[in-house]
Amino acid sequence: MQRRSIRTFVTGIGPVSGFGVGVAPLWKGLCDGATAIAPITAFDPSGFATTAAASLRPEQLDVRSIVPKSYRKATKVMARDIELAVAAASAAIQSAGFTTKGSAEGATPTIAPDRFGCHIGAGLIPADSDELAGAMLTSRTSDGKFDPEAWGRTGMANLTPLWLLKYLPNMLACHVTIIHGCLGPSNTITCAEASGGLSLGESVRVIRRGGACACLSGGAESKVNYMGLLRQTFANRLARVGVGEDGSRAVRPFAPDASGTVLGEGGGMLIVESESSVTARSGTPLAELAGFAAGQCACTDTVGVDLSGAGEDIAASIERALSDASTSAASIDAIVPTGAGIPSVDAAEADAIRRVFGARAASVPLVTLAPQVGICGAGTSALAACVAAQCLAAQRLPARLSTVGSAKLGVDADACASREARLGHVLVTTTGLGGQSCAIVMRRVA
Repeated sequence: MQRRSIRTFVTGIGPVSGFGVGVAPLWKGLCDGATAIAPITAFDPSGFATTAAASLRPEQLDVRSIVPKSYRKATKVMARDIELAVAAASAAIQSAGFTTKGSAEGATPTIAPDRFGCHIGAGLIPADSDELAGAMLTSRTSDGKFDPEAWGRTGMANLTPLWLLKYLPNMLACHVTIIHGCLGPSNTITCAEASGGLSLGESVRVIRRGGACACLSGGAESKVNYMGLLRQTFANRLARVGVGEDGSRAVRPFAPDASGTVLGEGGGMLIVESESSVTARSGTPLAELAGFAAGQCACTDTVGVDLSGAGEDIAASIERALSDASTSAASIDAIVPTGAGIPSVDAAEADAIRRVFGARAASVPLVTLAPQVGICGAGTSALAACVAAQCLAAQRLPARLSTVGSAKLGVDADACASREARLGHVLVTTTGLGGQSCAIVMRRVA
């Protein structure tokens, strides 16, 4: 049975985005109205209709400088998604003022290892194209065609022995738990953009039932690769961004002329902690993670690409999260939606907001992140949760870009500058490719 009397707090946030690692560069970029979307340089995107994304530059993330010296050899088997998760976890640990075996070798950890859980949302990590292609080239017939039998006999042997360990989704949590000594309950969730938020819900429930005192929780993914771009292109989710065009202007969440989104890499890890743990260590919470709910949308196309009719299901998740937080829609002062700029997703989210908030729907400000950091796959909802916590702590809303005419959808998402705001509760709602949705209610800590 869930012990609902156990309150859970966010005591540290570690966002990773195209602006960099940690809350400082992200918050500055969001409030300045900047964008991390730029031409893709990691590979040649000229064959795609979308040639821009929100990526970290090489100097913004050096995973070897983040992990303990004793763990640096393991970075050789870290795919990009794993690097993002490790960086986010380190930033969250630092934000919370925690000591772990990964942050200070030999020191006494803030949380007993068996009381420290870890739940991370992950995507379907694609193999490095150059690494895989190099091995496949050795499996050709005399006329140059790929030979599956040769691949099975000899081609696979040309991959590094630990090759698969770079690409299993659970390896994000694997590395993070080893580095920081998280021996409590651990899990990996792979439900597209909702993954990070669902992981936060998992952490809340583990703490409520007494299974842990604190958890590292969130999600991370890089969509800036051949397979990420290809899959989203086939799903008709991307805006057209030609060479030299401004990708942020192409992403217009909740605009009547929205045409699609742009991908990003990033996500976030949060420290979710029980009230008793926070009190015992004299910690300072950023926000209370007061309510959580999840649901599955009924998608007319059966695979969850067209979510335009999912408003009722998304609304049900929001209403259950409000109930879990023992509050009502009237208390919500801002919403961080998926806000992808994908017409079907925008339509469903706007419908859900109208259903839940009624006459207030058009006046509750939305925080739309996609024009600035892109859609980061499994990291999307975790990054949104980090922003929600920061909004509550700073009593401020970031700037919005690109959108004009959102009132036609009955919501408040038009472009505007950053502004101060009185925020008591912030709602995070995310619906991912496939139809899984999550809703989180965060409350200000007085």
